[in-house]
Amino acid sequence: MAALDILYFAWVREAIGRDGERIDAVDPAVTVADLVGALAGRGGGYAEALGDIERLRAALDQHFVAFDAVIGSARELAIFPPVTGG
Repeated sequence: MAALDILYFAWVREAIGRDGERIDAVDPAVTVADLVGALAGRGGGYAEALGDIERLRAALDQHFVAFDAVIGSARELAIFPPVTGG
């Protein structure tokens, strides 16, 4: 198990109240969805921001991934709302 830095952006960051955190022991076989679900289970701002993954996007080590992707050897998970242009 390895450490994983989690970064939060935009309204996700605002709801949680922090821009990131480190989880020291992440099973490399866990999926992004499982990890996000566990974080949402903390309640409060985590549940508000992470409770519906349909409203989110994710990247492992700066590469967009689907929520069924396994964490594997990634060192960074970014969670953010979909990017819109304008």
